[in-house]
Amino acid sequence: DPPPRAVEPFDVPADSTEIDAALERSEDAPWLFFNRELGDLDFNWRVLQQARDPRTPLLERVRFLAITASNLDEFFQKRVGGLKRQRAAGVRATSPDGRGAGEQLDLIRRAAGRIYGALTTIWRDELAPELARETGQHVVGSDDLSDAERAHVARRFETDLYPIVTPLAVDSGRPFPLISNLSLSLGVSLRRPLVGEDLFVRLKVPTGAGRFLEVSPGRWLPLERVLEVHIDAFFPGMEVVGAWAFRVTRNADVRRDEEEAEDLIASISEELRERRFAPVVRLEVEARMPRSMRDYLLSHLELDAEDVFESDALLGHVDLRRLVPRDRPDLEFEPWRGITAKRIAEHYADDDDASMFDLIRRRDVLVHHPYDLFSTSVQRFIEEAARDPDVLAIKQTLYRTSDESPIVKALIRAAEAGKQVAVLVEVKARFDEANNIEWGERLEAAGVHVSYGFVGLKIHTKLILVVRREGDAIRTYAHVGTGNYNATTALLYTDLGVLTADAAIGQDLVNLFHHITGYAPDQDYRELIVAPWSMRDVFLAKIEREIENATAGRPARIVAKVNGLDDLPIIRALYRASRAGVRIDLIVRGHSRLRPGVPGLSENIRVMSVIGRFLEHDRVYYFENAGDPEVFLGSADWKRRNLSDRIEAVAPVKDDVLRGRIIDILERALTDNRLAWDLHPDGRYVQRRPAPGEPERNLHRALIDKAREASVG
Repeated sequence: DPPPRAVEPFDVPADSTEIDAALERSEDAPWLFFNRELGDLDFNWRVLQQARDPRTPLLERVRFLAITASNLDEFFQKRVGGLKRQRAAGVRATSPDGRGAGEQLDLIRRAAGRIYGALTTIWRDELAPELARETGQHVVGSDDLSDAERAHVARRFETDLYPIVTPLAVDSGRPFPLISNLSLSLGVSLRRPLVGEDLFVRLKVPTGAGRFLEVSPGRWLPLERVLEVHIDAFFPGMEVVGAWAFRVTRNADVRRDEEEAEDLIASISEELRERRFAPVVRLEVEARMPRSMRDYLLSHLELDAEDVFESDALLGHVDLRRLVPRDRPDLEFEPWRGITAKRIAEHYADDDDASMFDLIRRRDVLVHHPYDLFSTSVQRFIEEAARDPDVLAIKQTLYRTSDESPIVKALIRAAEAGKQVAVLVEVKARFDEANNIEWGERLEAAGVHVSYGFVGLKIHTKLILVVRREGDAIRTYAHVGTGNYNATTALLYTDLGVLTADAAIGQDLVNLFHHITGYAPDQDYRELIVAPWSMRDVFLAKIEREIENATAGRPARIVAKVNGLDDLPIIRALYRASRAGVRIDLIVRGHSRLRPGVPGLSENIRVMSVIGRFLEHDRVYYFENAGDPEVFLGSADWKRRNLSDRIEAVAPVKDDVLRGRIIDILERALTDNRLAWDLHPDGRYVQRRPAPGEPERNLHRALIDKAREASVG
């Protein structure tokens, strides 16, 4: 099926002179760029296709459906509210692709509506029947219950639900209730007997302990249907006209003036409270809900008809992941927990007294999660540093981490052992603020020096610095990575990291930490490329060098693997490079504003996306450099926010062998024909398929096999 792109991009001028002029100016060339919002929705469409693909195991298809629903929730929370505020304020500014807030909201409504409708249909017509057939798990309706099941539901309603549900009536003395973000509710229409007065009551569905009630083995009734069956019990003496489920999504784009916030932590904590009750941006309703009830909700939630999304199946498909049985490995991806990286395994096998420091001092170590175990690489590095008596200091950034983080526990042990430990906790990591504040407080209680954020900038970089006394000298050890220090996501996200004892990189990290924690803005970095101070300029210079090499007939090529691409100066530079003959391959998991394959503009640029069992999360940059290739990895995407609004760091991969391994990963991704999608000049993504007789090349499968071979060898 085609992606949900609701509008074709503007036509590109055929005149080369006009293209040249457009690449030099900063506006009035909307045909250069795709729309950011549609790019995000295109990504969600690609994820949803994994739920439709019969080549994907059934239970994984259900998970992909739930992931799509979750992504769509996040999209509305993060993107729609800001556009609505722009439209309400009469902002005339347009996006780089030439569209105002109102037009973009119209595009979003059409595109998101297609995704929402497909999501509902796929569950109802494909996955629900297959799940029932293959696993015996049925999501049933209230009309499908047997007498015995009805009796069971009645008992559970009386004991578990009736005491905790609180009906909230609306009348002259009781205002319309504040409905929290992503909560599921029943809107109940009542009529007072004899008087004939119509009344509204809201019942919040208590999903905290689970969305579904098992009425008999393998048969699950949604809680909103349980409440509906017994709705009369809440309103004795009243006539119940009907009860219909609805769900609201609120804006999460709550902004504060951090310059004026006396206490950043208090500011963020207040933001979390406000987010639960920020303006509503989407209303999901059952298709059978009558017009009168919809209009009532729209009026009180201050929404328009365009903000309504209706489902004739289930609301809140994100909850379906709870129905996935855990005893059917034949219906899931083959289990993979990773292996200990070969060099690390060999190092510890040869020496009972071995340490990560001995290994890293001899040669840099590359780790690639989830193929290489996080626990025996990065986690081991931190844990050894925490207990090593020669380690004097540990400094680390934390953007997102797991609930029971072994990394944080190791840092606490290090501080309790008397080491100098400094941690930069980014409390503005969206949707992880509460977790990060809690970890920060626990670290502080243990004596860790904790710095919360940086005024005006997010700390997104992924760095560890260990300072160790070795004889009469001080040596630094470092980890520079692309992923969060999260043991849970390290099993699901693809990330790269380098463990190094390179003195120049170590000194750069010392300087960067001093800058972030203190007052030391005038820093020089010998190896690190650091945003927002120099990264964009450095990358632009490297692209310009490839242009010069191509013009002079020297080898020129650029490969970038990122999560998103929307920085306009970088895109313009890539267009110029394409016009100069530089071959450019961009592996972009999410949205891309760049239009590839346009004659006269970008015919030498290819953009692809890889969607599969693992979330592609690593950021890697390759520059041919006239036959002397350079490879960099780090935390930054080629996105405006990464290059202008965040503290990021990217480091060179100096070791020839490690550089070769990364280049091999890039080439495997570029030749994938199972997980890869190609972006076309008109904005369509088309999934690759093996040609007749061509073997399937699955990037994730190939890297798992390669890791297994390395562990056996």
